[in-house]
Amino acid sequence: MGLLLHCALLLLSVSTLIAGLDFQLGPKGNRQPAFVRRSNTEVQAARIAKRSLLTWLAAAAASPDHKIRRRSTEDGDSCKALQGHDAKLAANTHRYTFNDLSGSVSLAWVGDGTGVILALTTFQVPLFMLKFGQSKLYRSENYGKSFQDVTNLINDTFIRSEFGIAIGPENSGKVILMGDTSGSHESEIFVSDDFGKSFIRRDLPFMPQMQIMYNPENSNVLLVHSTNNEMWLSEDFGSNWKKVHDAVCLMKWGRKNSIFFTASHNGSCNEWGMLELKRTTDYGKTIKTVASKIFSFGLGGRFLFASVMTGKGSLRMIHVSVDQGETWNMAQLPPVGHEQFYSILAANDEMVFMHVDEPGDTGFGTIYVSDDRGTVYSKSLERHLYTTKGGDTDFTNITSLRGVFVTSVLAEGDSVQSVISFDQGGEWVPLRKPANTKCSATAKDPEKCSLHIHAAYSVAMKLNVPVLPLSEPNAVGLVLAHGSVGDAISVINPDVYVSDDGGYTWMKALNGPHHYAILDSGGLLVAVEHNPKQPINTVKFSTDEGQCWGVYNFTDDPIYFTGLASEPGARSMNVSIWGYRDTFISQYWISITIDFRDLLTRDCTDKDYVPWLAHSDDISDPKDGCMLGYKEKFLRLRKDSLCWNGRDYVVNTQPTPCPCTLDDFLCDFGYYRKENSSECVEQPDLTGKVLEFCLHGKEEQLLTSGYRKIPGDKCVGGKMPERKEIDLSQRCVSDLVSRELLADGHSSRSVPIVITVVIVLLLSIAAGVLFVKKYVCGGRFLVHRYSVLQQHVEDNGAEEIDEPLETNHVQNGKIEFHDDSDEDLLE
Repeated sequence: MGLLLHCALLLLSVSTLIAGLDFQLGPKGNRQPAFVRRSNTEVQAARIAKRSLLTWLAAAAASPDHKIRRRSTEDGDSCKALQGHDAKLAANTHRYTFNDLSGSVSLAWVGDGTGVILALTTFQVPLFMLKFGQSKLYRSENYGKSFQDVTNLINDTFIRSEFGIAIGPENSGKVILMGDTSGSHESEIFVSDDFGKSFIRRDLPFMPQMQIMYNPENSNVLLVHSTNNEMWLSEDFGSNWKKVHDAVCLMKWGRKNSIFFTASHNGSCNEWGMLELKRTTDYGKTIKTVASKIFSFGLGGRFLFASVMTGKGSLRMIHVSVDQGETWNMAQLPPVGHEQFYSILAANDEMVFMHVDEPGDTGFGTIYVSDDRGTVYSKSLERHLYTTKGGDTDFTNITSLRGVFVTSVLAEGDSVQSVISFDQGGEWVPLRKPANTKCSATAKDPEKCSLHIHAAYSVAMKLNVPVLPLSEPNAVGLVLAHGSVGDAISVINPDVYVSDDGGYTWMKALNGPHHYAILDSGGLLVAVEHNPKQPINTVKFSTDEGQCWGVYNFTDDPIYFTGLASEPGARSMNVSIWGYRDTFISQYWISITIDFRDLLTRDCTDKDYVPWLAHSDDISDPKDGCMLGYKEKFLRLRKDSLCWNGRDYVVNTQPTPCPCTLDDFLCDFGYYRKENSSECVEQPDLTGKVLEFCLHGKEEQLLTSGYRKIPGDKCVGGKMPERKEIDLSQRCVSDLVSRELLADGHSSRSVPIVITVVIVLLLSIAAGVLFVKKYVCGGRFLVHRYSVLQQHVEDNGAEEIDEPLETNHVQNGKIEFHDDSDEDLLE
């Protein structure tokens, strides 16, 4: 029992970033990047740096006081203001002991602002060929200050610890608990529509192999995948079920009640690349096949993706649809083989971040960013770290400031370095060294180094990193992360760093690894030191975004800490410290909840907020702060204001459009940006040639000035490079899309199309204007197009074109995303 408790996990309900993998065939390699190999950060920065950002960094370094500070000296030092807090916090500290036999605790928040938490404690041990288990269900209505044992509501049924609790969308109040009936082909669930106050038992005519999925637009409609690869659906919140389809491999809810799933002809889901992608919009009454020869599929924003076998060996390619699979476009991305994968890192209605794995066991690949059609892609970042074993990437969306992403690259010598983009992947630069730190001993130059962020890869490598980087949309500009300062990420225990401007500048906030949480929309930070081998009894808190920290002793009897829990959304003032006590005769779970509301003695007023211009170091400069076409001015809490934002706090923003400049555009096909320049110049090996690509089933000739607008950029007027496409009215020859899917009533025009094609070809040969390619929208020409989707080049000029591959493309399909498998692209 002692070993079980020492291995206990605290499973928190969190929202996940769109991520996942395209399935791979065969085992992945074991080569992993190292953490502390010295490398030249300056060289890396020069290759991927953006001129305007480097200018900003140089100006900020030259004038450190130029940056707007949100601390006022009128009201004194906020560090002193936190003194004398013990009595207030002690009066608002609540303890609850779980007197049961359990090895793990799973928490789930039911609703937003309801204060309802369900806690499932589970104990399970193998006994001969069977498993013996016990679970208890507890419910709180006051953010965890007290719990009630409600196990009797589910007839003392054992609930699974893996995907045993499914919470309904929004504030529906719906909860589903999955009972575990080992050895049976059927199962049972308990459903509640009153935030867990009562439960009704429902029998299932199947055994689920995954968590039940709510229709995001109607929480009464449920979808689940059985262990027999059947897809089952209920339209009355689990009272009745109907089998929709057999031999289903993947399934996802789409928009407008649609369901997408892949199905196998022979009942086996192991033959990747031979699946069919199907769609139903009426809960299974009618089903339409929208693509075939599918490897995997995924959904992200308004885009539907499919990874499709090309018909040449194990190569596959990505196709994209924006009309739920009615029509498909071939994504202008390199094909991948069986040891490679695609991964959608992030997607919204405007654009897609796509990772394409490099051939071989490299541990890295290339990030591409799409246009607003999700079809045309440009290189965003090379040598992007994405391990071939485990599928771990540090790619992180900084949700507290638009357009900001952080990730890691694999530099020479297999060292891992962090880079950040402030313009939605347009350019990437190293993170600035925090002013209150020194470069580590591994740095080549003790005065020049960067901050490197520990994220998913560090966690996977078992480094002492307890939590991932944290940001919240309603805590503008605020980022908390573990990091190290040097030429590369260090294996030594990381420290906690805080940025208050979305990642431009950083400050070392806490020594050593901590668990941390954001409360009161950024008005309060809470942290607990991570030390699994020693019991703890203190919590740290800050009311000025990490500059000053108070320490509160929350118990005289230390506990072995396992997790810090706060309501998702960062609006609460309550935080729960979970752990267990280990005595000579017993071990038991304990939850200590602290309400910080009385620490902030008053509500915030207008005078507590000051204007702050995002992406800027000078709010008075009319040219400063433009990013993705517009400025955003916020009213943000002054750092020394000891007040309460409140649950109803709304981020106050004043967007102002900016005139267009070259920085609002990406380099188009055949063009790249010179180092430290915004100008796109033609790639030398393509000068004077006509560029072609496949789009909407047609071959088009692309006339371009070398630029295309960044998706989501809102600039108006100013400098607008011209760009237009000329339709040659010729169908694209590709066997990647099913013939029947391409027909759409165009067969009557086949004769004039053929005549037009012949005339065009004859004139082209006679004039010598167009060069001959063996394949259109495939083969050598396709590979060549991929190689020119670059914005940056190496020091010796344009990147060499890959050796062309002989590829014949196959039908279209879709891709989907799962965090835990290579079968999907998006979650």
